[in-house]
Amino acid sequence: MNLLNKLGLFIACAALAGCATLTPKNDTKETGPLEVDYLLTNADVYVGDGSGSIRVDVAIKNDEVIFIGEHSGHLRAKNSIDASGYIIAPGFIDPHTHSLLELGSEVKALRQNANYRLQGVTTVFNGNDGGGDPDILKLSSELQTHGIGTNTALYVGHGAVRRLVMGNAKRAPTSDELSQMKALVDEAMDAGALGLSTGLFYVPGSFSDTDEVVALAKVAALKGGIYDSHIRDESTYNIGLESSIEEVLEIGRRADIPVHIAHIKALGVDVWGKSVPVIALINKARAEGLRVTADQYPWLASGTSISAALIPRDIKAGGKEKYQARLKDPSLGEKLRLDVAENLRRRGGGDAVLITMGRADWQGKTLSELAQKNNLSVVDMAIYIASNGNAKIASFNMHKKDILNFMQQEWVMTSSDGSVGHPRKYASFPKKYQTYIKDQQAIPLESFLYRSSGLVADTFNLCGRGYLKLGYKADIVIFDPKTFAPLADFQNPEGLSEGVKYLFVNGSLAVNAGVSQPVFPGKVLKPCTEHINQD
Repeated sequence: MNLLNKLGLFIACAALAGCATLTPKNDTKETGPLEVDYLLTNADVYVGDGSGSIRVDVAIKNDEVIFIGEHSGHLRAKNSIDASGYIIAPGFIDPHTHSLLELGSEVKALRQNANYRLQGVTTVFNGNDGGGDPDILKLSSELQTHGIGTNTALYVGHGAVRRLVMGNAKRAPTSDELSQMKALVDEAMDAGALGLSTGLFYVPGSFSDTDEVVALAKVAALKGGIYDSHIRDESTYNIGLESSIEEVLEIGRRADIPVHIAHIKALGVDVWGKSVPVIALINKARAEGLRVTADQYPWLASGTSISAALIPRDIKAGGKEKYQARLKDPSLGEKLRLDVAENLRRRGGGDAVLITMGRADWQGKTLSELAQKNNLSVVDMAIYIASNGNAKIASFNMHKKDILNFMQQEWVMTSSDGSVGHPRKYASFPKKYQTYIKDQQAIPLESFLYRSSGLVADTFNLCGRGYLKLGYKADIVIFDPKTFAPLADFQNPEGLSEGVKYLFVNGSLAVNAGVSQPVFPGKVLKPCTEHINQD
């Protein structure tokens, strides 16, 4: 570390310890002013560790934070930002998105990932729910070569690996097939995957048993990975919510791997109130030494499709052609209708299912409204939609008490699970801030910031990220606490959020005066095993 960095470290450490006024030694006279790219002043600064704000200056040079402290007079800045009235915090890290379509697009405007930037997000995870591309090395190279507007980190998806080896077969893998899947997971981990993700509710993940998942999770564990899961059942579809939580904990214990529960929720009227026993199960496992975390989006409605929400899994075995044929098979019609009716009941009925993406004449209408318009029952309308191109839906199936119970747990971080047609893709972080921090004061602001940054970085071993500390990468959000708010809603799901004034990704100004910039400084991040000095 050179002399000037030592000076910055000395001043920053003193400032963080108590913001004492310090006079630099004669180092600055001997070496001259330290040139920096950006100097951020006059804001309330949160370092991302759950502590309160401090009033210090922050300086960026190249892609790093090189100064945090008082008395920045020894710095000469190419650019200065007076952030009076704003909050400076680590850029948010979203551990559950579906943003590969944008990041991999040929359209540069989409690759900015502006909908996430304007939520304050500087890093997005992909490959969640068992999806993505199993070839992490190839995918990483393509993203980095074309340029991306935010950082991303990648899971290897169990469903993607299984489909590559077995298609949509509804059976256990042979010994040879399991070996092939293990090899793919191993290669992905070597290429920098965060760990193994599963979508045990979805085809083909739903066709796997616990032993298969444990075998693959063990491979990820040997390389320091994490097991992330869309659990088998968030409701009463098959084994039930509590049994699904027990399964994910069992996988963690048997594979000796940290576990992360994706978009934790109690979905549907049958399990409202189940947040209480679920939290108890998780806290017990944590007390016993198992590393367990979860993420959550702050909306009463989940986002999925008619097919995923209402059509039974058995109908989908064997691929698209067989699936479509079964939907039209008269011999299966009676049982199919009974199953769809039961799945619809779990979700609150046709009035609780809003079509957000699909045929133009479907969008913006509930399933009940479409059924009435087409002189069909809600069940037959759902089957018709599934047989004719499917549709994305917002399913209003959660209770606000469960959302709040989960949100207040110290091991729950913020996420979006961003999907097309749902406002969570454009507004989850400002929605949580406005509704649960600013209006309801359900959790303190500093906790929200920590669980949107430092907690995520620590959980997933993203060294040098998630905090405002010397030597850390300059992923920084500057937002106005008075105006940080969502504009997207269920009728206008693509409204860009407001209130983020500036955003830095790896030291590059990605949002300037509230406008996303045509720059692509994002990196494909890999987890590390050695943490840099955090003193």
